[in-house]
Amino acid sequence: MGANESAPAEDILTQDAHHWYTKFMKECPSGQLSLHEFKALLGLTGLSPQANHYVDQVFNTFDLNKDGFIDFLEFIAAINLVIRGKIDQKLKWYFKLYDADGNGTIDKRELLSIFTAIQAINGNQELTPEEFTNMVFQKIDVNNDGELSLEEFISGVESDENLLEMISKSFDLSNVLKIIQSGRRHSV
Repeated sequence: MGANESAPAEDILTQDAHHWYTKFMKECPSGQLSLHEFKALLGLTGLSPQANHYVDQVFNTFDLNKDGFIDFLEFIAAINLVIRGKIDQKLKWYFKLYDADGNGTIDKRELLSIFTAIQAINGNQELTPEEFTNMVFQKIDVNNDGELSLEEFISGVESDENLLEMISKSFDLSNVLKIIQSGRRHSV
């Protein structure tokens, strides 16, 4: 990184909670960020159905109390996870995101659906969604039951450096933080 560039994580770590509260309240005067406002803030409107579903799931994983809004505490928890979260915390969050039906396991259909949606938002990836899904299951579905438990997912990803890097890059939310920091808002 050049002298004039700074990582979003470093920027956020140097800023205090008051700054984030002011920023949050400027974007969300009601103190609660709705799904619609979340999409507008990040410029994520007019997406394909799959990409839209993924954004919905990201929002829902940050909506810890499931009231349909992200309040300031949930917002700070999300930022903290993205910036300071340990890898096992991030992997638990990824697992929750992948487990679309909430049954405690990830099947191929769920992983394929999420990765397809991510690709629709992020653009080109090294692998197709099908190749990615097959690779993940081949590497970490140790009991070959076609489902990944939380334990299989975390231990499998942590033990495979390439897979860990690929998943981390795919779900990098620093661009979300940059948008929030810059105060960019799109009209809907």
